Amino acid sequence: MRAPRCRTEDFFGPAVKAYREFIGRERTLILYNGSELIVIADTGGIGMIITPEDFLLSCECGREHKVSIKRIVIERNCLPALPAHLAELGISGKICGVYDSNTYAAAGKLRPQTDYDIVLPSINLHADERAVKQLTDSMPPDVKVLVAVGGGTIHDITRYSAAQKGICFVSAPTAASVDGFASSVAAMTWKGFKVTMPAAAPVLILADISIISQAPAYLSVSGVGDILGKYICLADWKIAGILTGEYYCDGIARLMEKAVNEVRDCCEGLKRGDSEAFVKLTYGLILSGIAMQLSGNSRPASGAEHHISHFIEMGIVGSSDALHGEKVGVGTLICAKRYHELGAKQAVKAKRPSHFPLTGEYLQPVYGSMTKGVLDENRHDVLADVDPTVLEEKWPEIAGIISKIPAYEQLLEILQSISARTTLADIGISETKYETILEYSPYMRARLTLLRVSKMLE
Repeated sequence: MRAPRCRTEDFFGPAVKAYREFIGRERTLILYNGSELIVIADTGGIGMIITPEDFLLSCECGREHKVSIKRIVIERNCLPALPAHLAELGISGKICGVYDSNTYAAAGKLRPQTDYDIVLPSINLHADERAVKQLTDSMPPDVKVLVAVGGGTIHDITRYSAAQKGICFVSAPTAASVDGFASSVAAMTWKGFKVTMPAAAPVLILADISIISQAPAYLSVSGVGDILGKYICLADWKIAGILTGEYYCDGIARLMEKAVNEVRDCCEGLKRGDSEAFVKLTYGLILSGIAMQLSGNSRPASGAEHHISHFIEMGIVGSSDALHGEKVGVGTLICAKRYHELGAKQAVKAKRPSHFPLTGEYLQPVYGSMTKGVLDENRHDVLADVDPTVLEEKWPEIAGIISKIPAYEQLLEILQSISARTTLADIGISETKYETILEYSPYMRARLTLLRVSKMLE
């Protein structure tokens, strides 16, 4: 069944509306981007097509947004259809699957049909230069398509390697654990420092719900934590736009908010193992990656809550075996509590912090050998872009933005309802490191967040 064609500037509304209509009745979803966006439910053969013009999405921000993904499939038992999907998209050549050893064993008969498979050892596997070299050295020279079958680490290693080789990248998530499946950047640990690097966006995403719904529960819990962090990063993005004129797109933000709300409302279903809930969670995580593509960077999906996660991942305040999304969930709670404390102020006085601009003397006691990398990342101190007088004048507007973030207690209740980790102690970090994390995590990225702005408040 074909839906009426829609103009590109109308995309944000109809696409989500179509998703809402079908997700309420069916348990599968296909989005196709080439010249068309297709939402199809395979139960009963019902389908809908929305056709934006070449998928260049115009909105009120004045920019045209482009998504390079050609097709997204979220349904049961879709992995075996990989060759057929690639053929329909006009993509040919040798296909190489990339797994970690745990996922390769678990996927079993559901592994997609490929010409080659490369299995990286799961023990101590990280998205770093060592893993990239291991993958690229193992690749046959005639590979034209790399398929990441697994979680976030395998995806980042594979998407970065695909970009370096100039070949197609396909995403096949096996758990709804992180939001980077549709992303065009890779979260890498490079020379010991956590960095975001340009990478290949997937031309195709195959999210097999029959696999995702059977993954260990803590993996989907991690995905929920990653998505709930958008409440913080979207506020950070909007505040940065108000204070410095940084580019901000309300259309992308609304799209991301819808995904967050969908995921928040599916938590009960995840506990029951409902397929529909896993489709919603997977869709929300993929939509987050699409939002990054639309904006051209990770702004819509990463703010102070992610800086906290990256800070912990660097081992600066101790060792944590928690998943990325679990750490983001804890970071989200920390930020929500701090932000609402700030939002309670009716007025503020602002000035440059005593350690402005950043110095090695200030960073060294905490960052140690990583200090040079942090200084390099922050060659331009983003607080230089914030006028203290403007901060004081705009504070009522900023407080209004903070008020729209769910309260700490609300977020805590959501995370506790799915048995998520909610404290530093839960993820293996001493509670005595709380203030250190608040003080130093904002320097993980040269990105303006309210947590970094708070250093200007008297």
